[in-house]
Amino acid sequence: QVQLVESGGGFVQPGGSLRLSCVASGDIFSIVAMAWYRQAPGSLRELVARIRWAGDANYADSVKGRFTISRDNAQKSMYLQMNNLAPEDTAVYYCRGDINTSFRYDTFWGRGTQVTVSS
Repeated sequence: QVQLVESGGGFVQPGGSLRLSCVASGDIFSIVAMAWYRQAPGSLRELVARIRWAGDANYADSVKGRFTISRDNAQKSMYLQMNNLAPEDTAVYYCRGDINTSFRYDTFWGRGTQVTVSS
């Protein structure tokens, strides 16, 4: 089995910054891609940013220029640097991994970390 654990969420004022981390562990043969999703109360879960382990990344239009996704191959970790945060960024942020295990290719999710942006 594979576990994804997020950290780094918290409370920040508008214009502030946070850095989220996601660490993958368990039965990992290779990581194809990882992504950050978020879900605000009453809304659907939406893609924030995705990075392929080969390196290329894509972002939701709403976060382009403010958020940066990165990964550390050796640590099997992914990060999301969030700058110039706004109240509309308030949500639970989830880590998703598209991972080859010993047995199959599958998608795994973390439990989420809360980000609250408010004055």
